[in-house]
Amino acid sequence: MPLAEKIRADLTIVGPEAPLADGIVDRFRSAGLAIVGPTAAAARLESSKAFAKDLMQRTGIPTARHATAASQQQALDALKRFSLPVVIKADGLATGKGVIIAQTEDEATRAVLQLLTPDAQVVIEEFLVGEEASFIVLTDGTNVLPLEPSQDHKAVNDGDTGPNTGGMGAYSDGRILSEAQKREVLDRVIHPMIQRMRDEGNPFTGFLYAGLMMTGDGPKVLEFNARLGDPETQALMHRMSSDFVAPLEAAAHSRLTNSELEWRPEPSVCVVIASAGYPATPRTGDVITGLDEAAVADSVVFQAGTKIYKNVLETSGGRVLGVTARGPDLSSAIQNTYKAVEHIRFDGMHYRRDIGRKGLTRW
Repeated sequence: MPLAEKIRADLTIVGPEAPLADGIVDRFRSAGLAIVGPTAAAARLESSKAFAKDLMQRTGIPTARHATAASQQQALDALKRFSLPVVIKADGLATGKGVIIAQTEDEATRAVLQLLTPDAQVVIEEFLVGEEASFIVLTDGTNVLPLEPSQDHKAVNDGDTGPNTGGMGAYSDGRILSEAQKREVLDRVIHPMIQRMRDEGNPFTGFLYAGLMMTGDGPKVLEFNARLGDPETQALMHRMSSDFVAPLEAAAHSRLTNSELEWRPEPSVCVVIASAGYPATPRTGDVITGLDEAAVADSVVFQAGTKIYKNVLETSGGRVLGVTARGPDLSSAIQNTYKAVEHIRFDGMHYRRDIGRKGLTRW
């Protein structure tokens, strides 16, 4: 904030969820600085799953049946009302790792004990069957500018196995959702939520991210995020062919009405390379090589958990790099991305080898 005031920043876009929940947008607006993101009150759509579920229920937005529990006994009693598998979620921010899908009663009990804290509730949900999709819009609190659909890969291992992470990869392809499905999501999910937030005195501005399960009964909301997703953003930005600054400025100044986005038809794929120990306890300080060789043709290597130490690039976090590439079709985009990944080396690196392959079984 002091730096933004010092340089009188023309526009700030908030990426992480924690500053949004802490009220960074409120502070910037009080200082007369343009910023893209929701206020702390509106960011509760992400920072409190219990708040979001209650709001969806009152608004009639399709979502999974759920129960909220503030104590261990409440949670164990609530579990009896759900069939297995069952989903247990931490109520607060958990950087994408606060969701456990329990296959047995013992797993469900352990999940409750793990996620329930004196300061945070747990949300218990029915397990939905279908295929996940991410639908993100930019909004000024009234008007909406949809981005292309994408699909995240949360689990750490191939085949969606292992614990959840902040995201091990994503792809964007215009065919993930049909035009009819996009319209249904806008009509049944996005517009009603934005209207509800406005009606309750907390207009939502910035990026509204609906994590969806496309079920046999239509789209149902798994969660809302109050920001662009990571690594969905990398795949989306690699497909966007129009200027993004103008719509961002319009959203920050409540004049998004005439904004449009243009997209390349080619799908894009982002593969996250993680450090040893991620998602539990990431190891840092490993030397990274091969970035110049990887960033060729239509590929881009987005740096995340990296640092320069004594003129050497090293790991400094769990998700280290997001290797992204396009292709004339999804299969080619996948091949191009993994070809770029092959150039990168650091000790303990690991990544999923099946990012985007769900789409190959669909088309």
